[in-house]
Amino acid sequence: MTGFHWQNNQLFAEDIALTEIASRFGTPCFVYSRAAIMANYRAYADALASVPHMICYAVKANSNLGVLNVLAKLGAGFDIVSGGELVRVLEAGGNPNKVIFSGVGKTIQEMEAALDANIHCFNVESLAELDRLSAVADARGQVARISLRVNPDIDAGTHPYISTGLKENKFGIPREEAVAIYQHAQSLPGLEIIGVDCHIGSQLLSTEPFMDTLERMLSLIDDLAAKGINISHLDLGGGLGIQYLNEVAPTPAELLQRIIARCTNRNLTLAFEPGRSIIANAGVLLMKVEYLKETTGKNFAIVDAAMNDIIRPALYQSIMDIVPVRTLSGSSTKRTTAQWDLVGPICETGDFLGKNRTLSLAQGDLLAMMSAGAYCFTMSSNYNTRNRAAEVIVDGNIPHVVRRRENYSDQLALESVIEEG
Repeated sequence: MTGFHWQNNQLFAEDIALTEIASRFGTPCFVYSRAAIMANYRAYADALASVPHMICYAVKANSNLGVLNVLAKLGAGFDIVSGGELVRVLEAGGNPNKVIFSGVGKTIQEMEAALDANIHCFNVESLAELDRLSAVADARGQVARISLRVNPDIDAGTHPYISTGLKENKFGIPREEAVAIYQHAQSLPGLEIIGVDCHIGSQLLSTEPFMDTLERMLSLIDDLAAKGINISHLDLGGGLGIQYLNEVAPTPAELLQRIIARCTNRNLTLAFEPGRSIIANAGVLLMKVEYLKETTGKNFAIVDAAMNDIIRPALYQSIMDIVPVRTLSGSSTKRTTAQWDLVGPICETGDFLGKNRTLSLAQGDLLAMMSAGAYCFTMSSNYNTRNRAAEVIVDGNIPHVVRRRENYSDQLALESVIEEG
């Protein structure tokens, strides 16, 4: 993982030991490498340098203001799926003219806010949304630039919960209906057609699903041109996979070189919405072993992180590497080498972070769950009235707290008892 390395038998984030971060900020704690975020973004920017392009980071992957600000300073655009994410992007210094608004359930209030911010484009996902957006924009004397998100019915070969390009998924407009709906959009007030959009899923480990999708989108663009509808940008979404354990994923350059070659002489701006491939391997989750519980059936390492901090293993059956942050082979501390289930304190059997991991452990050990930058903190909760973790961005040897740890007062501030009388 770029940004994390071993030095003097300790795991470092850039130039600071993770043991020091845990000592200063406590656990559980998410730690991100600024250098890794920048390198992962630049892998896209460098590969696309020869063609008109937009790199719109998928905010849902990690929406921390510090992360967004790092990307905004690099010139990134942003793919949002809610009005709240728009607020975050603007607060972090993002350029609204580089914002693409996706998502199936945009409210009138969200549409109005995005129109007032003058975002680049709405990715429209249904006929009903198209009619609503036209009415909202026209009533306000504004024009909404739009793409239609087209569902190409491509099997991306990924987990069913993160597959988005099949007919049975809730996303997008069927390819066979797209031309008619574009023609309908052309007849409506308050709209300007500028693009075609698609997204087929997440954690894709092959370029072939992307290329199959590209062929269907280029065919659609040709069909639209024959009807007098000219498209200026093609948004192929995101979803490029990463290495969590032993996966072999294409690099951005390997994917984008194929796409650029196929789009030669097309006069299209190419847009992408990477999230996981920019931020996942730029982050880890630090946790401490509270207890070791050995039974006849299982060995449990009970840690202070839990499914409320990182729900991916329980929700997606994700397998993420978990390692001690320092090697202690010379220590006098008694350690037990065994296969452990790493579990949290939440009152659910599904509260696990890893199963059957061979580790040498002692109570009080500090562990790191790797590749925890994406879809981890953003999916966290206060279940069991647990405070959400701190977030820290490391820049060289300087750790910046970009989200302080919650306390119970934070949680209770929005609640009240019923007043009698």
